[in-house]
Parts: sequence; C-alpha cells; structure tokens
Amino acid sequence: MFVRVLSFIFLISITHLSFAASTDIKRLHLLESIDARALQSAALAKKLWDYAELGYQEEQSTKLVQQTLSDAGFSIRKGVADIPTAFVASYGRGKPVIAILAEFDALPGISQAALPHRSPAKNKANGHACGHNLFATGSIGAAIAVKNWLASNARSATESNTIKGTIRVYGTPAEEGGSGKVYMVRAGLFKDVDIVLHWHPGDRNSAQAATTLANRSAKFRFYGISAHASGAPEKARSALDGVEAFNIMSNMMREHFPQETRMHYVITAGGNAPNVVPDFAEVFYYLRHPLAATVKQMWPRLKAAAQGAALGTGTTVKSEIIHGNHPVIINETLAKMMHEKLTLVGGVKYSEEEKRFASELYKSLDGPSLALGSENKIQPYGTVLGFGSTDVGDVSIAVPTVGLETATWVPGTAAHSWQSTAASGMSIGFKGAQIAAKTLFLAAIELFENTTLRNAATEEFNQRRGGDFVYEALLGDREPPLDYRK
Repeated sequence: MFVRVLSFIFLISITHLSFAASTDIKRLHLLESIDARALQSAALAKKLWDYAELGYQEEQSTKLVQQTLSDAGFSIRKGVADIPTAFVASYGRGKPVIAILAEFDALPGISQAALPHRSPAKNKANGHACGHNLFATGSIGAAIAVKNWLASNARSATESNTIKGTIRVYGTPAEEGGSGKVYMVRAGLFKDVDIVLHWHPGDRNSAQAATTLANRSAKFRFYGISAHASGAPEKARSALDGVEAFNIMSNMMREHFPQETRMHYVITAGGNAPNVVPDFAEVFYYLRHPLAATVKQMWPRLKAAAQGAALGTGTTVKSEIIHGNHPVIINETLAKMMHEKLTLVGGVKYSEEEKRFASELYKSLDGPSLALGSENKIQPYGTVLGFGSTDVGDVSIAVPTVGLETATWVPGTAAHSWQSTAASGMSIGFKGAQIAAKTLFLAAIELFENTTLRNAATEEFNQRRGGDFVYEALLGDREPPLDYRK
C-alpha cells in the first residue's frame, strides 16, 4: 500500500503545477525535477518518521540526512558547534550564501501509527508530532533542486553571466526544547550567510510574517531527606513537597506577570514509592513572553519562588537553564516574496484515499479552526504573533530570515498531537513537504538572481534589529545539554 500511495503522489504532483505565465522553462523543468524525486523524498520522510529520535539523540536521522545530501554533491561539515548530530552541508562558491534550515528531532510520549484514529505505535515511545521528519525532507528537496540549478547555470552560461553563490543546508538538532540553533549561532556558523530560509509543517498553507515568543526553560531540582513515610516521617524532608510548594507559588505569580506571559511545567521526577519520602524531585519549567527582555526580568522572580519553596519545606534547590530562544524577527520584504512563491506553487490536493483518511481524522479534532478543503488554499498575507517558540528566532537575529508553513496535516490539526503525528507519517504529510520544497526552491533562486531584493531585505533587517543590538543568548554560556532528553 505504501508504494501504491507514493506512486499516486508522484502522478498527482506532476499534474498539480500552478505557475505564472512569466515562469521560464528552466524553472518549470526544475520544479518538475522536485516532483521526480517524490518517491525518494517520501521514503526519506517515512524513515525519519520511523526513527523518531529525540533531541541530540538523532544519530540515525542525521546520518541519513547527511548521506542524502552527500550523494547529491554537497560537502558536509559534521559535528559543528560541539553537537554530534549538527552539520552544515554546502555546494557552490562565493556570494551570495543562501541557507536552508533542516530539523529532524521528534517529541517524547506522542507515539502514533499513521492511522486516522488513536493508535500508539507498538514498541515506539516517541513521535514526530511537530513533523520535523517532513521539515528535513522538504528542505533537502529544495536544496538539491537549487544545487542542480546552480550547476546547470555554471555549465550553460559564460563566465561573465554565470550565477554564482553557495547553497547551504544547516542540520539543526533538538529544536524541541534543546535550542540547537542557538549554539550554532553562538558558534558563528551564520556569520557569512546572506539570507536564511526555513519552513514548518502545519495545518494550512501560509507565508505570513509571523513572530514568536521568547522562551527560557530550566529544570529545578529539589533535594531532601528520605525516611519511612509512616514509620518516621518527622525525620524526613520531602523534595516533592518542595516541588509542589514551588508550583503553588508560581501559579500564584501568574496574576502578577504581564498578561502575554505563558508559563508551564511538568514534574519529571517525584519519587518512587508512596511509603518512601522522596529525597529528590525535579520540575521542568518554560517561561515565555513576546519580549526577551521581559523573560529576563521575570526569571529572577521564578527562581526566588523556588528558593522560598525550598526554605519552607526544609529542602535545597538547584536550577539548570536548559534552553532559551529569542522571538523571530519578521522580515516583510522576504515574507511578501515567499507569499508570492507559495501562491505560484499552490496548495495540497488530496486523493480519494487521503480524503477518507482526512474525514475520519477530522472527527477527532476539538473545535477545528479550518474546514476540510482548505488544504488546497493559500492563507491571505498578514503579520501575526504566534504563541510558540523556536530557536529560529536566534537565527533571525543573526541573519535576515523568512519561512512558511504548508498543509502537511489535516486542516484544524494542532501541533504536538497524535493527529499531527499520524499525518506526518503518510502521504498527506509527504505532499505538504513537496509544496514546501517547491516554494523554498523558487524563493532561493529569486534571491540568487535578485540583488535588489537581497539588499532591501538586509536594510529592513538592520532597521528592525537596531544598530545598537548586541546578541546575548537567553541560555547563557552553557554547553549544549546533550542529555536533556535522557
């Protein structure tokens, strides 16, 4: 069935090409070449979906992605920024340098088969509920097409009018709470890049100028004294009491934080048996706000609450910042261009089998914001504030950056859900990744050819960032937390 579905994807995608009359034959041919790789791309996405490796543990995933790019003619720098699974793949020479981001980490605890009803996959604890298997696949598809375009220009043009430049793929691990890109920015890996392109799986096709929330996280570890919970409770000091007191205090603080704040936590360790007072407990916190400065202002208050909880329960507490992301700096010059390219490519068209899958899954959604059928539409352009956070924000502070979203999931599906995991592992997700690959390709070659557009994007970037900006990572000077998912 998998081969039959993939074959159908190939036939549909060849016919589903919406181009403006001004699009030249060479671009049309190269867009068809992205469709010609549809079977390979779908197989790559499915393998990454099967691996479902967590942040900084993506050993099989990064090896597969790097091998795919190496086979296509890219040179690979492995293990950059002191991260074993991070890499930079390059093709070409000189300026401009256009980069495409590729993510490939999964999420813990959202295991799901590629089925339209709740069905955790057997012997598999993790899942691609954010669709990063598709993220990597679409980015690679675009980069290979750009590489072929550059090579074709070099062969067919004279030295005077050869389009020169470099296409790069940044393999960025641990986006989900690990901030892999922040360490890559901090290591200076984007210093010579002119423009960065990225995309993300979603439930709609959109190239809006979207910003995000700044985010900082930490694990608060409480230490107490163990004793028998019934036989000698007076001799004990419960680390779990410390965590619970901290959580109560932080929830009281919500009223006194700015209203745009988002704060959430999960207890990651709370003891092993009810009759043993736990001498260790841990809680993992996220704190978000549209402004990085506000996150930094609120953070000491959160730490003070942890210290107060420890004091009140007779325990001690230590904290470790795990990750921190700046909000995305929008670039409307680039976003409007990306919207134009996405409109040229068009949305996703379902086969009859995919329509049945989508209709069944749609029944499980709670108040979906989009109707079935919107997967074939392009959302109107605009500027929006997103409530998620991403380490793409730190990239956008270093380099003019633009992205898009494509309908890799059934309309109305929320990220980090079993429904998004299901669609990320089958043809609906694979088709959305193809839409992203085509759009990124058109955007990249526009940027290679259009010096005026690049200059305008850089000017807007400098204005929005400000001339006196000094980069400071929200995670400080810590080393990559390679074990944060263990």
